[in-house]
Amino acid sequence: MSQLPDPHGTRLRPLPNMIFASRWLQLPLYLGLILAQAVYVFHFWVELVHLIEAAFGNQHALDTLVKSIGYVQKDQPLTGLNETVIMLVVLGLIDVVMISNLLIMVIVGGYETFVSRLNLEGHPDQPEWLSHVNASVLKVKLATAIIGISSIHLLKTFINADNYQEKTLLWQTLIHLAFLASALAIAWTDRLLAGSQHGPDH
Repeated sequence: MSQLPDPHGTRLRPLPNMIFASRWLQLPLYLGLILAQAVYVFHFWVELVHLIEAAFGNQHALDTLVKSIGYVQKDQPLTGLNETVIMLVVLGLIDVVMISNLLIMVIVGGYETFVSRLNLEGHPDQPEWLSHVNASVLKVKLATAIIGISSIHLLKTFINADNYQEKTLLWQTLIHLAFLASALAIAWTDRLLAGSQHGPDH
């Protein structure tokens, strides 16, 4: 039997080697996303500190929170936390966490798929989804994560519906439905492609 060539001993010609090495140009992009992740972590803690301070009666922290979530008390000025404000702030924190999860998915999955292997096999903290990640799987997971983020935004809008115009509510709902339809189309297309690749040879 003929021996298979050793992939580690294969040497590319100069031009293919340069083209293949160009994938490392994406490295600064992923490093930039890591910095964006750090900004989200900082924003999360700032909002959380304001929420805790407002819970202890800090009026300045409360005013900052109310301004950041776009909540308006129409009948009288807000002098303390209420259930709506707490819910909107917590949903905002959840939104930050979900976007952070999306960033991790793009950073880790994208680097593993398009730049270089991370060699995490056997590592106790290896994400379950990373063991079978590819461009198609990453695309479906990203679409699902975007739907989750859009759902949080839509829920925040509905809770604070009195401060939005009816047209804004309608458009946000339609945009969310468009995200949902796009994700279903991506998943369906990926399933069709996977079925054709594993189908019988003709």
